[in-house]
Amino acid sequence: MSIMTTTLPDTAVARRAMIDSQLRTSGVNEEYVLARMLAVPREDFLPADKASVAYIDRAVMLGEQGYLAAPLFYGKLLMEAAPAPTDRVLVVEGGTSYLAALLRPLVAGLDAISAADAAAGAGGAPYDLILIDGAIEHLPDALAARLADDGRLVTGLLLRQVTRLASGRKVAGQINLQPVEDLGIPVLHAFDAPKRWTFA
Repeated sequence: MSIMTTTLPDTAVARRAMIDSQLRTSGVNEEYVLARMLAVPREDFLPADKASVAYIDRAVMLGEQGYLAAPLFYGKLLMEAAPAPTDRVLVVEGGTSYLAALLRPLVAGLDAISAADAAAGAGGAPYDLILIDGAIEHLPDALAARLADDGRLVTGLLLRQVTRLASGRKVAGQINLQPVEDLGIPVLHAFDAPKRWTFA
């Protein structure tokens, strides 16, 4: 009698290990988050020479093209965002379209834009949810204007050289970002705070 066994491809095994050892152990247990991160292969968003490090527990840097942030950042970001099926979403990308791929089946509509274009004020009509794939030091007024009243914004935030996950809601035209927790998040320099003159 022979026993037939099936083995998952290495990348599927790596995704399952990412779920079990990086996400669940850090408090990311929402099924919609885990299902999307299990379904979307991270290596598909990396050049071939970086595919072998797709599931490490830190960001994969891509030079001037940006980065693919650590799995835990995406898990926590999606959990904090709590996307609704009726949401119209704007994703500000950090260098790959991975976040947009995770999110697209969960919402009514999704537009993606580069960090440089978002910082310059490009974008469409008001959105219910804006997600920024990276840590920002400064939220430009033009990007804040893209968020509908009572809309949510979830991003990384650079405060005193420490990166944190942060979220906020637009109330009376203002967005007050509140830190959620410290996380290692690549910084999007397109959103560096404007330099101010100082006098010695």
